[in-house]
Amino acid sequence: MEGLEEARERLKAAQRVAVLTGAGISKPSGIPTFRDAEGLWRDFNPLDYATPEAYARDPQGVWAWYAWRIAKVLEARPNPAHLALVRLEEEVLSRGGAFLLVTQNVDGLHARAGSRNLVELHGNILRARCEACGHRFLLPDPFTPPPFCPLCGHRARPDVVWFGELLPEGAWEKSEKAFAEADVALVVGTSAEVEPAASLGRIAFAGGGYLIEINPEPTPLTPLAHLSLRMGAVEGLALFPPPAEDQAEGHFP
Repeated sequence: MEGLEEARERLKAAQRVAVLTGAGISKPSGIPTFRDAEGLWRDFNPLDYATPEAYARDPQGVWAWYAWRIAKVLEARPNPAHLALVRLEEEVLSRGGAFLLVTQNVDGLHARAGSRNLVELHGNILRARCEACGHRFLLPDPFTPPPFCPLCGHRARPDVVWFGELLPEGAWEKSEKAFAEADVALVVGTSAEVEPAASLGRIAFAGGGYLIEINPEPTPLTPLAHLSLRMGAVEGLALFPPPAEDQAEGHFP
């Protein structure tokens, strides 16, 4: 495959690696994407469930929808693509490099897989945030929606970023810096259409980083990518195995 060996060598030598993931990396775990033919927005209008206005109109209805999604997330398990990024992080850090994984996903699977240097750009569906005091807390399993704050007793909302809302404080600045300084940037399983996350690949390219895209369909980022793999996240990341000595010693599952 043209360009693959160079991409492998670049990744093997990189001291600064930044990764962006989208819904496509969690699809093999059974979590639906949003925009493809079988995505959530085929059957649900985002304006009814994923905006502050929708929550203000019908908080119970929004919470019922999120409770349904949370149940699916709790049934899911990290897949080989999540685990491949854990291995990549360990490899980069072991040679004294810097690594940051930025995800648009709210399912928490990267953290469950073992990723450490992680920015959940759009929040986490397994957490709630108090509407009054702002306290964030993990939802119990099971829970009855809507949840209430354990500190002040006020109703809490999902701790996710809805359309029209700001990203978590500091999340964008940390992400932008990592991609601007990256020797290699990977963009995996995202349509590259939702801003500001969609601009991270362009930021890496503008900073001189080597850009690798893994996505079944072309995206707005494809013309800039040094290597664009038309495949799913599991298949694509499997093309970047850990060093042979690590595999031989059984360091990674």
